[in-house]
Amino acid sequence: MTVILDRPATTLRTLISHDLFDRLTARIAVDHPAHAHQADIIMEQALAFLAACAANPGAGLGPSEQVDLGWHTFLMYTREYRDFCARVAGRFIHHTPDDISSETGAGGSLAVTMAAMEAAGYRVDPVVWPASAECSSGRCNQCYAGCSDSPKQKAVG
Repeated sequence: MTVILDRPATTLRTLISHDLFDRLTARIAVDHPAHAHQADIIMEQALAFLAACAANPGAGLGPSEQVDLGWHTFLMYTREYRDFCARVAGRFIHHTPDDISSETGAGGSLAVTMAAMEAAGYRVDPVVWPASAECSSGRCNQCYAGCSDSPKQKAVG
């Protein structure tokens, strides 16, 4: 039996200074106004994602589209990001784009990523992990939008 800890957002926010967290969320709000209302969640989940990457080197974990906004924002603060990586992971966590699409699509890697986050004790917020949040826990009912365990949708007619 696996026990999953639910680490509160305040714990995630202690991975970086309050000032840096505020600067990152403000940058998300300015650069991505459509997501301004979710800037805190995006950054918290980006931190949880990066902490899961730190705990799972070489696993090839990937963020959701919205969490990637938080990661990109953090990357722009290169010194702070470098220091975070050294402190939390003991190594630099590289951002490597996946230029090759696959049959499984993003949903497969997102399910693995979310499982790694949960195993590391972090809550996965379905607000920023939309498509795979429903499918990774066995609640996927005919979900064809990026879920790796769903059959391919067949054209009708």
